[in-house]
Amino acid sequence: MAERRLGIIMNGVTGRMGTNQHLVRSILEIRNEGGLPLKDGTRVVPDPILVGRNEDKLRRLAQRYEVARWTTDLDGALADKKDEVFFDAASTQLRAGLVKKAIAAGKHVYVEKPTADTFEDAYEIYKLAEKAGIKHGVVQDKVYLPGLRKLKMLLEAGFFGRILSVRIDFGYWVFEGDLQPIQRPSWNYRKKDGGGLILDMIPHWQYVIGQTFGDIKSLVCHAVNDIPKRWDENGEAFAADTDDSAYAILQLANGITAQINFSWCVRVRRDDLVTFKVDGTKGSAVAGLHDCWTQANVNTPRPIWNPDARVNADYFADWQLMPDTQAFTNAFRIEWEMFIRHLFGEGEWRHGLLEGAKGLQLVEAAHRSNRERKWIDLEKLA
Repeated sequence: MAERRLGIIMNGVTGRMGTNQHLVRSILEIRNEGGLPLKDGTRVVPDPILVGRNEDKLRRLAQRYEVARWTTDLDGALADKKDEVFFDAASTQLRAGLVKKAIAAGKHVYVEKPTADTFEDAYEIYKLAEKAGIKHGVVQDKVYLPGLRKLKMLLEAGFFGRILSVRIDFGYWVFEGDLQPIQRPSWNYRKKDGGGLILDMIPHWQYVIGQTFGDIKSLVCHAVNDIPKRWDENGEAFAADTDDSAYAILQLANGITAQINFSWCVRVRRDDLVTFKVDGTKGSAVAGLHDCWTQANVNTPRPIWNPDARVNADYFADWQLMPDTQAFTNAFRIEWEMFIRHLFGEGEWRHGLLEGAKGLQLVEAAHRSNRERKWIDLEKLA
């Protein structure tokens, strides 16, 4: 069986998600299993080169996971014609500029979301990639989570009947850093460093809703800076000056209403850190990261409203857990495999940079809605 080397420039993967999800659980697992098989029997073997600014971190990461190549010279890596793909998981604020350099160097590009920090830049790099004729993509991993894949199965089976509404509840308590250490990077809470919950999470909600339930027509959004003082990784107090909670209502083109509550200032009392609830005329479902619970019309109990008497009902017990009918692969790896196959002309690919631009379009609409206190309509992107 023939092998085909694929050189991948992996920029900014020394962070937690870049290391765990993209390098270790995706690219290195594919490599260690002998490559990704194509239809003609060829196995594509990823050969990553790690790129970053911190030489010590790169060296230790490369040694730990037996990666032969690493460098702090991004321009030199882009100039090497043996490496065909540029991947970026570093700073959102730098991403659009790096993608432009990669496109100019003739590389295919695959990047984390958001693809830029403004819609204008996100749409520009999409147009540049199209003009250059390269293959391009953005990470949109959540649609490949086991819970959402089960939800998709219910949709394809017609379980819901006519869908009425979608509700997304996301969030957990991120410690301020004075009494307990923070569990998210402090830059998330500084506007000048590209922080903000809307910028971080709205691109996820855009593709989950758009690719699962239908195109978003308009939205209204309210954002809050709930905790204006936090402490950083060194225990130093700083002004947290950007949104850390937000609440949005969306109208879809097909008539479905979607509601999103997302916050880093909320304590969890639900099935998972994020839940996706769908209500339809024939049934409802609630999906988390891994599991999905259903309640069909014929199994729906008859609640009795009586505020004068304690109701000893377990409302969670009335839902049925969907079984795991297959082994679920890591969501990031699934999309990496799809992108690699896309490079070689195989399989469906719907996660191009235009999808990244749609995410930034929704981000800016959410900010504008919050600022102007009104509904914002979305233009359909060409």
